Amino acid sequence: MQKIIILDFGSQTTQLIGRRVRELNTFCEIIPYNRFPEDDSDVIGVILSGSPLSVYADNAFHPDLSRIIGKFPVLGICYGAQLISWANGGKVEAAGTREYGRANLNFIDPSSRLFRGIEVPAQVWMSHGDSITAIPEGFSRSASTDQVHFAAYENDAKRIWAVQFHPEVEHSLIGRQLLENFVIGICGSRQEWSPDSFIETTVGELRSQLGDDKVVLGLSGGVDSTVAAVLLNKAIGSNLTCIFVNHGLLRKNEFEDVLADYRLLGLKVVGVDASQRFFADLAGITDPEKKRKVIGADFIKVFDEEASKIENVKWLAQGTIYPDRIESLNITGKTIKSHHNVGGLPERMQLQLCEPLKWLFKDEVRRVGHSLGIPDNLIGRHPFPGPGLAVRIIGDITPEKVKTLQEVDHIFISGLRQWGLYDKIWQAGAILLNDRSVGVMGDERTFENAVALRAVTSSDAMTADWAELPYEFLKHISNEIINKVKGVNRVCYDISSKPPATIEWE
Repeated sequence: MQKIIILDFGSQTTQLIGRRVRELNTFCEIIPYNRFPEDDSDVIGVILSGSPLSVYADNAFHPDLSRIIGKFPVLGICYGAQLISWANGGKVEAAGTREYGRANLNFIDPSSRLFRGIEVPAQVWMSHGDSITAIPEGFSRSASTDQVHFAAYENDAKRIWAVQFHPEVEHSLIGRQLLENFVIGICGSRQEWSPDSFIETTVGELRSQLGDDKVVLGLSGGVDSTVAAVLLNKAIGSNLTCIFVNHGLLRKNEFEDVLADYRLLGLKVVGVDASQRFFADLAGITDPEKKRKVIGADFIKVFDEEASKIENVKWLAQGTIYPDRIESLNITGKTIKSHHNVGGLPERMQLQLCEPLKWLFKDEVRRVGHSLGIPDNLIGRHPFPGPGLAVRIIGDITPEKVKTLQEVDHIFISGLRQWGLYDKIWQAGAILLNDRSVGVMGDERTFENAVALRAVTSSDAMTADWAELPYEFLKHISNEIINKVKGVNRVCYDISSKPPATIEWE
């Protein structure tokens, strides 16, 4: 299958480049800047990402571009554009001030294939501290803004295009058209990548890979593990056994409801209620990272115990998706982020790893799920943290606190659904604060718990804005919570965005 290679120089928006390419029904791989694949006949083009570094710095990433220049169409973005200029005799210097935010192209070369169909003024997004002050000999300027003379430049004969701005972010309104011009118009993508083609190819590969072997998969109730399970079930049927562990920190009635949904899908599921074990091991722990470690260790123990009951199981399946693996790559010399799906089970289990979704982004997982016929109530579920409500309870964990938060959360999420707001939001939930506040209920003074409600909009969770929910809705939900949940007398709404905040509180 045709593919675009995206060389990652450590940019926070590299994944967005990949998602935009996939949205053009074109397969792509994101790999570290210094690991370009040898002799891959499927490669039709290369994109160089941005980076937090300066090309002239001692610790800058300087791969050998001769391996790709002249062999493939190349698009440099931000640092990628600066690197191409710097490596070919151009100049890159520190800008007088950091250029960050919206800008408008006031000049576009009408002959540029990269800008075909794009006219001035065209809004783009800048994020850089260095500027290209001179481009290499033989290259020509293809776009400018008031502040950035070389906002884009190119050498069509050498099949090199470069842009100082970020076409992958939503604020670059011409971004999709520009990437389409590169991926389809210049690289010649046949747009073969789709959910249906992925299912057909993956089912065939799973049958070949697994044969008659038995597979065990840990279900979480989330979108990723659900789609992985249904895909595997389609490939190997009864040779798949799913294990759904209740750590006592799920949403109200979630264990029973999700088990019923899974069985309606025809999955062979073992439900394990281990909540008492988790509560006992979490007693008195307040540090968020320690909570995660205890929950992770207990999950492994419970899963191991149940998986060991299955005779002759040879494979462990996981719902690992592409961002999990990308974020765990060691690009800058430091691990960007460790993920619970990347390793973790005891070596003595000696199971081979099967990851049917390892090439998919989150939005693609949902598209594949729809094509597999999974109901909307499972595919459209908001993301939910692996440690569950443990990281939405500030302070120590007790069954009583969990029950209180479950009730608050249930009112909030049910209200979002009833008011037609749920599908407009990326993620929502309630947080039980480690504070109490004075109130008046029934003409008496109260001193009870405060809760915070959190709802955000996002396309990828890398950035998120707080959801501007209607005041009437918030008023209704606040009244419902205070009137129906014993021990709560104050409701707050979190209006911080990511960054600087995070989506979860812990």
